[in-house]
Amino acid sequence: MNTNGLLNELKKESQLNGFSFDDIGDDHLYTGLETPMKPDAFVISDEEKKEKIAILFKEIMDVMGLDLTDDSLKGTPKRVAKMYIEEIFSGLNPNNKPKIALFDNKYQYNQMLVEKNITFYSNCEHHFVPIIGKAHIAYISSGKVIGLSKLNRIVQYYAKRPQVQERLTNQIAEELKNSLQTEDVAVIIDAKHLCVSSRGIKDDTSATVTSYYGGEFNSPSKINELLNYLKD
Repeated sequence: MNTNGLLNELKKESQLNGFSFDDIGDDHLYTGLETPMKPDAFVISDEEKKEKIAILFKEIMDVMGLDLTDDSLKGTPKRVAKMYIEEIFSGLNPNNKPKIALFDNKYQYNQMLVEKNITFYSNCEHHFVPIIGKAHIAYISSGKVIGLSKLNRIVQYYAKRPQVQERLTNQIAEELKNSLQTEDVAVIIDAKHLCVSSRGIKDDTSATVTSYYGGEFNSPSKINELLNYLKD
Protein backbone atom coordinates (compact mmCIF):
# COMPACT_ATOMS: atom_id res chain seq x y z
CA MET A 1 0.00 0.00 0.00
CA ASN A 2 1.41 3.44 -0.92
CA THR A 3 1.69 6.39 1.45
CA ASN A 4 -1.60 7.96 0.34
CA GLY A 5 -3.37 4.65 0.86
CA LEU A 6 -1.95 4.36 4.38
CA LEU A 7 -3.07 7.91 5.20
CA ASN A 8 -6.59 7.14 4.00
CA GLU A 9 -6.71 3.99 6.14
CA LEU A 10 -5.55 5.95 9.18
CA LYS A 11 -8.31 8.52 8.64
CA LYS A 12 -10.92 5.74 8.45
CA GLU A 13 -9.66 4.23 11.70
CA SER A 14 -9.42 7.51 13.61
CA GLN A 15 -12.68 6.99 15.52
CA LEU A 16 -13.38 4.75 18.51
CA ASN A 17 -16.78 4.66 20.22
CA GLY A 18 -17.56 8.07 18.75
CA PHE A 19 -14.33 9.66 20.00
CA SER A 20 -11.31 10.60 17.92
CA PHE A 21 -7.92 9.36 19.05
CA ASP A 22 -7.08 12.98 19.88
CA ASP A 23 -10.09 13.01 22.23
CA ILE A 24 -8.99 9.74 23.82
CA GLY A 25 -5.44 11.03 24.24
CA ASP A 26 -3.48 8.96 26.73
CA ASP A 27 -6.46 7.10 28.17
CA HIS A 28 -5.53 3.50 28.92
CA LEU A 29 -7.41 1.19 26.56
CA TYR A 30 -7.60 -2.53 27.36
CA THR A 31 -9.45 -4.61 24.79
CA GLY A 32 -9.03 -8.16 26.11
CA LEU A 33 -6.82 -10.91 27.46
CA GLU A 34 -5.27 -11.88 24.13
CA THR A 35 -2.68 -9.67 22.46
CA PRO A 36 -4.36 -8.33 19.27
CA MET A 37 -2.78 -10.27 16.41
CA LYS A 38 -3.67 -10.72 12.73
CA PRO A 39 -4.62 -14.27 11.66
CA ASP A 40 -1.70 -14.30 9.21
CA ALA A 41 0.83 -12.87 11.68
CA PHE A 42 3.32 -15.66 11.09
CA VAL A 43 2.92 -16.32 7.38
CA ILE A 44 6.25 -14.61 6.68
CA SER A 45 9.48 -15.52 8.45
CA ASP A 46 11.29 -13.43 11.04
CA GLU A 47 14.00 -12.67 8.47
CA GLU A 48 11.40 -11.31 6.05
CA LYS A 49 9.86 -9.25 8.84
CA LYS A 50 13.23 -7.72 9.67
CA GLU A 51 13.80 -6.80 6.04
CA LYS A 52 10.38 -5.13 5.76
CA ILE A 53 10.72 -3.29 9.08
CA ALA A 54 14.15 -1.96 8.08
CA ILE A 55 12.72 -0.56 4.85
CA LEU A 56 9.77 1.05 6.62
CA PHE A 57 11.81 2.46 9.48
CA LYS A 58 14.27 3.91 6.99
CA GLU A 59 11.32 5.73 5.41
CA ILE A 60 10.24 7.05 8.82
CA MET A 61 13.73 8.41 9.45
CA ASP A 62 13.78 9.95 5.98
CA VAL A 63 10.40 11.64 6.54
CA MET A 64 11.75 13.12 9.79
CA GLY A 65 14.60 14.64 7.81
CA LEU A 66 17.47 12.54 9.11
CA ASP A 67 20.53 12.11 6.89
CA LEU A 68 20.66 8.36 6.22
CA THR A 69 24.05 8.67 4.54
CA ASP A 70 25.61 9.60 7.90
CA ASP A 71 27.81 6.80 9.26
CA SER A 72 26.03 6.90 12.63
CA LEU A 73 22.55 6.53 11.11
CA LYS A 74 22.89 4.33 8.05
CA GLY A 75 22.76 1.09 10.08
CA THR A 76 19.90 2.20 12.33
CA PRO A 77 16.98 0.75 10.29
CA LYS A 78 18.48 -2.75 10.38
CA ARG A 79 19.40 -2.42 14.06
CA VAL A 80 15.83 -1.37 14.93
CA ALA A 81 14.35 -4.23 12.89
CA LYS A 82 16.59 -6.77 14.60
CA MET A 83 15.76 -5.32 18.03
CA TYR A 84 12.01 -5.46 17.35
CA ILE A 85 11.93 -9.07 16.15
CA GLU A 86 14.68 -10.72 18.19
CA GLU A 87 14.48 -8.75 21.42
CA ILE A 88 11.85 -6.34 22.67
CA PHE A 89 8.90 -7.87 20.75
CA SER A 90 10.10 -11.48 20.65
CA GLY A 91 7.20 -12.47 22.92
CA LEU A 92 4.80 -12.09 20.00
CA ASN A 93 6.16 -15.27 18.44
CA PRO A 94 4.75 -18.42 20.12
CA ASN A 95 7.92 -20.28 19.10
CA ASN A 96 9.70 -18.25 21.80
CA LYS A 97 7.34 -19.34 24.56
CA PRO A 98 9.32 -20.99 27.39
CA LYS A 99 8.92 -24.74 27.68
CA ILE A 100 7.64 -25.60 31.15
CA ALA A 101 8.59 -28.85 32.85
CA LEU A 102 6.68 -29.86 35.99
CA PHE A 103 8.23 -31.81 38.84
CA ASP A 104 6.66 -33.66 41.74
CA ASN A 105 6.57 -31.67 44.95
CA LYS A 106 8.76 -34.16 46.78
CA TYR A 107 9.59 -31.63 49.48
CA GLN A 108 5.90 -31.60 50.42
CA TYR A 109 6.10 -27.82 50.63
CA ASN A 110 2.46 -26.76 50.83
CA GLN A 111 2.73 -23.07 51.70
CA MET A 112 2.93 -20.22 49.22
CA LEU A 113 6.10 -19.82 47.19
CA VAL A 114 6.90 -16.22 46.34
CA GLU A 115 9.25 -14.99 43.62
CA LYS A 116 9.48 -11.23 44.02
CA ASN A 117 11.16 -8.31 42.28
CA ILE A 118 11.34 -9.87 38.82
CA THR A 119 12.56 -6.95 36.72
CA PHE A 120 10.98 -6.64 33.28
CA TYR A 121 11.01 -4.24 30.36
CA SER A 122 7.96 -4.02 28.14
CA ASN A 123 6.53 -1.46 25.71
CA CYS A 124 3.25 0.43 25.80
CA GLU A 125 1.16 -0.57 22.80
CA HIS A 126 -0.27 2.97 22.54
CA HIS A 127 3.01 4.81 21.97
CA PHE A 128 5.66 2.05 21.73
CA VAL A 129 7.67 3.51 24.60
CA PRO A 130 8.99 1.48 27.55
CA ILE A 131 7.16 0.15 30.57
CA ILE A 132 9.71 -0.65 33.28
CA GLY A 133 8.75 -2.52 36.40
CA LYS A 134 8.87 -5.44 38.76
CA ALA A 135 6.60 -8.46 38.91
CA HIS A 136 5.88 -10.46 42.07
CA ILE A 137 4.58 -13.99 41.63
CA ALA A 138 3.22 -16.46 44.17
CA TYR A 139 1.65 -19.89 43.97
CA ILE A 140 0.64 -22.78 46.18
CA SER A 141 1.60 -26.18 44.81
CA SER A 142 -1.15 -28.58 43.80
CA GLY A 143 1.41 -31.39 43.90
CA LYS A 144 3.63 -30.06 41.12
CA VAL A 145 6.36 -27.41 41.02
CA ILE A 146 8.42 -25.72 38.32
CA GLY A 147 11.97 -24.36 38.34
CA LEU A 148 12.28 -20.84 39.71
CA SER A 149 13.90 -19.55 36.51
CA LYS A 150 10.78 -20.54 34.57
CA LEU A 151 8.74 -18.05 36.61
CA ASN A 152 11.07 -15.31 35.38
CA ARG A 153 10.91 -16.60 31.81
CA ILE A 154 7.10 -16.54 31.81
CA VAL A 155 7.16 -12.88 32.89
CA GLN A 156 9.74 -11.97 30.25
CA TYR A 157 7.88 -13.79 27.46
CA TYR A 158 4.64 -11.87 27.98
CA ALA A 159 6.46 -8.60 28.68
CA LYS A 160 8.29 -8.73 25.34
CA ARG A 161 5.39 -7.55 23.23
CA PRO A 162 3.38 -4.34 22.90
CA GLN A 163 1.40 -4.36 26.13
CA VAL A 164 -0.96 -2.74 28.57
CA GLN A 165 -0.25 -3.56 32.20
CA GLU A 166 -3.66 -5.06 32.93
CA ARG A 167 -3.30 -7.54 30.08
CA LEU A 168 0.28 -8.39 31.06
CA THR A 169 -0.85 -9.16 34.62
CA ASN A 170 -3.65 -11.45 33.49
CA GLN A 171 -1.60 -13.19 30.80
CA ILE A 172 1.09 -14.11 33.33
CA ALA A 173 -1.57 -15.33 35.77
CA GLU A 174 -3.33 -17.48 33.16
CA GLU A 175 -0.05 -19.01 32.04
CA LEU A 176 0.86 -19.83 35.65
CA LYS A 177 -2.51 -21.46 36.27
CA ASN A 178 -2.24 -23.56 33.13
CA SER A 179 1.39 -24.52 33.71
CA LEU A 180 1.09 -25.27 37.43
CA GLN A 181 -2.35 -26.90 37.13
CA THR A 182 -3.75 -24.83 39.98
CA GLU A 183 -5.96 -21.80 40.54
CA ASP A 184 -3.85 -20.78 43.54
CA VAL A 185 -1.68 -18.13 41.93
CA ALA A 186 -1.11 -14.43 42.51
CA VAL A 187 0.56 -11.79 40.35
CA ILE A 188 1.36 -8.21 41.34
CA ILE A 189 3.01 -5.77 38.94
CA ASP A 190 4.42 -2.39 39.90
CA ALA A 191 5.62 -0.40 36.90
CA LYS A 192 6.47 3.02 35.51
CA HIS A 193 5.14 3.96 32.08
CA LEU A 194 7.40 6.23 30.06
CA CYS A 195 4.38 7.33 28.03
CA VAL A 196 3.34 9.05 31.28
CA SER A 197 6.73 10.17 32.59
CA SER A 198 8.61 11.17 29.40
CA ARG A 199 5.74 12.66 27.36
CA GLY A 200 2.11 13.71 27.73
CA ILE A 201 1.48 14.62 31.37
CA LYS A 202 5.21 14.15 32.14
CA ASP A 203 4.66 12.79 35.64
CA ASP A 204 7.91 11.13 36.70
CA THR A 205 6.81 10.17 40.22
CA SER A 206 3.73 8.03 39.71
CA ALA A 207 3.68 4.25 39.26
CA THR A 208 0.94 1.80 38.29
CA VAL A 209 0.11 -1.31 40.33
CA THR A 210 -2.05 -4.16 39.05
CA SER A 211 -2.82 -7.49 40.67
CA TYR A 212 -4.41 -10.89 40.13
CA TYR A 213 -5.49 -13.15 42.99
CA GLY A 214 -6.76 -16.64 42.21
CA GLY A 215 -7.99 -19.55 44.31
CA GLU A 216 -6.76 -19.42 47.90
CA PHE A 217 -5.21 -16.02 47.26
CA ASN A 218 -8.69 -14.51 47.20
CA SER A 219 -8.80 -14.65 50.99
CA PRO A 220 -7.77 -11.53 52.96
CA SER A 221 -5.41 -13.59 55.13
CA LYS A 222 -3.47 -14.90 52.11
CA ILE A 223 -3.34 -11.48 50.51
CA ASN A 224 -1.98 -9.97 53.74
CA GLU A 225 0.56 -12.80 54.06
CA LEU A 226 1.75 -12.19 50.51
CA LEU A 227 1.96 -8.43 50.96
CA ASN A 228 4.02 -8.93 54.11
CA TYR A 229 6.50 -11.03 52.14
CA LEU A 230 6.79 -8.23 49.59
CA LYS A 231 7.74 -5.58 52.13
CA ASP A 232 11.35 -4.48 51.75
